Amino acid sequence: MPSTIICSSSALLARESRLQEKIKFIKTISIIILNQPFMKKCMLSLLLCGIMLAGFAQSDKYVAVMQKNISSLDAAKTAGELQDVAASFERVGDAEKTQWLPYYYAALAQTWIGWMPDVKDKDANAEKIKSYLSKAEAIEKNAELYAVENMMATQQMMVDPQTRWQTNGMQAGAALQAGLKLDPNNPRLCYLQGESLFGTPVQFGGGKDKAKPVFEKAIVLFKAAQPKPLYPNWGQKQAEEKLAQCQ
Repeated sequence: MPSTIICSSSALLARESRLQEKIKFIKTISIIILNQPFMKKCMLSLLLCGIMLAGFAQSDKYVAVMQKNISSLDAAKTAGELQDVAASFERVGDAEKTQWLPYYYAALAQTWIGWMPDVKDKDANAEKIKSYLSKAEAIEKNAELYAVENMMATQQMMVDPQTRWQTNGMQAGAALQAGLKLDPNNPRLCYLQGESLFGTPVQFGGGKDKAKPVFEKAIVLFKAAQPKPLYPNWGQKQAEEKLAQCQ
């Protein structure tokens, strides 16, 4: 299970980024206020103060809850713990309404459940993942969501690879390519590309020799990556472990 703990420096960067956005907003509103008659100016000033106070409180609370949930995701060991984390992330997303990351992490937690061998009904688990992805994609469709879709479809395919490669297997490949088109240097997608090659028989164009350079590239990308605060930061350890298996 990938390490997703966000360090305190990331939290500081997040606060600084939000502060800069608020400063820009305040400057714009202030210009509007200055051009209004006196009474209207007073009313708008009071409104601006209210917006500022509410915005700062909500943002700080959001970051704090997300950091706590991400730490819980990192520490979760059982399907029950992961399910609780997924539900908590979903509640954050439902409350925020404009943030895709809570739904992404809910889907990711559900995806870790899908990798557990004792989870027999991969299709039922995939439906839960899809529900989270749908909520996230309604806000923003990006490469990280395609990475989760790739893993979800791969889990379904592995139920019966011989019969499902034309359906779930094709879906996994399509999600991978769509994600790489949006973000060619996404390290998680590169790692998943290596996983796909690693698990594909040599006679069908896969195998360790084909996967090795892809894992090497993924590790380079992981080391060069500078993810935004709260953004996905998992995968390097898995890529290094797979690369070792290719030696």
